Amino acid sequence: MLLRPIDAIFVHPKQRVYVVYYRGELWQLPRMKIDDRSWQNKRLYTDDSSGLYLSTHQTINDPVLSQKLRTLNLPVAVHGSTLPRFEAWWETHGFKWLKDKLMKGQSPLAGHQASTKAIDNHPTSASNYYPAESHNTDRNSVNKGTALSLKKDVFAEMLAELTEEVLHQPL
Repeated sequence: MLLRPIDAIFVHPKQRVYVVYYRGELWQLPRMKIDDRSWQNKRLYTDDSSGLYLSTHQTINDPVLSQKLRTLNLPVAVHGSTLPRFEAWWETHGFKWLKDKLMKGQSPLAGHQASTKAIDNHPTSASNYYPAESHNTDRNSVNKGTALSLKKDVFAEMLAELTEEVLHQPL
């Protein structure tokens, strides 16, 4: 039985590019920035994949892109793994790891971890919801409670879908 395809962020240190493992395919972003604009300009990665390493930072801060890419808060032990080593780990341990997280009531989503930390650390700061470069007086006047609930809803919806999928897979 095939497991849920994973979304993960890899780095090619020599080329200095991000490569996103999206549903089993590799997509190169045009610059060292992970946002929706970069994702729209992605291209299929066709170079040698032996130089790709799993990024230690799987969180996507762009709210639009975080709805498309469901990166996971992967164990520290796999950070920095090469692509083949990561795929072998995912195939062998991924489903059990996901199920264990969900059974403990923990979210496996990287974005969910970041939003929880941001909410806990600075519950009223607008910088938790919008990129720093887009701050202006109009943006600061946005109801912060609305932004918080939108961010929570996105991750709650993603987690509910992932939980349903993992818990209803036959062993």
